[in-house]
Amino acid sequence: MPQLLRRKPEPPLPDTINVAGGPLPLTVRQNPRAKRMIMRIAPGGGGLVVTVPRGMAARKIREFLDRHRGWVEERVSRAPDRVVIAPGAIVPLRGEATLLVHRGGRLVTRLEALVSEAGQRAPTDPHQQLLVGGTPEHFSRRVLDYLRREARRDLEAAVKTHAAVVGLEPRGITIKDTTSRWGSCTHDRRLAFSWRIVMAPPSVLDYLAAHEVAHFREMNHGSKFWALCRELCPEMEAGKAWLKRHGSGLHAVGVG
Repeated sequence: MPQLLRRKPEPPLPDTINVAGGPLPLTVRQNPRAKRMIMRIAPGGGGLVVTVPRGMAARKIREFLDRHRGWVEERVSRAPDRVVIAPGAIVPLRGEATLLVHRGGRLVTRLEALVSEAGQRAPTDPHQQLLVGGTPEHFSRRVLDYLRREARRDLEAAVKTHAAVVGLEPRGITIKDTTSRWGSCTHDRRLAFSWRIVMAPPSVLDYLAAHEVAHFREMNHGSKFWALCRELCPEMEAGKAWLKRHGSGLHAVGVG
């Protein structure tokens, strides 16, 4: 009796895809509700995320990646340069370029203005510095801890102001490092925000807080929601535009 030919198992998908400039981390996510394959560049340009229907063959995913390699390379070339949190790096804080400085010892992490003669500093030069104590190996963690604390402080103040207008209090505020959204609100008024919003100008953070508080009254994005959001934050359109244009740059800041 002739033996049945067995199909060779497909090799697993790689963890990276080679594009101009080097390997790019690849993440493939199966979604039972997906009807087709969708790809996007991870915030900050740090990887490629492909969402596929459940059970999609690896061969078809590879073909999809090959067909859209040009699209991937074009998007990666436009992604902001990654900024590693380390001594000497310059990161935004409340919209201001900030120099990270390691001082060591028991110094409490604090912000100080950089003093210079008027007109001698270029617009892209840092106008303030973040002085960080502790040992070098804990530098990035201490910076992140500081940014998270400042984000919570600013967001709690903004939420309190807007919540007083709508007459409802939040049940809780969580600070996360989300990549798919800047903020969220549940039906029982629990808020979550990305700490990275503290790197944006204060008016942008205020818009984000107003946006989520507006969901206390309108759990949708209909006309009534946007009218309430605009009432809470008259600079709403400018805040939305800033996040759309510059938000990916905030995701480019991270630990090496």
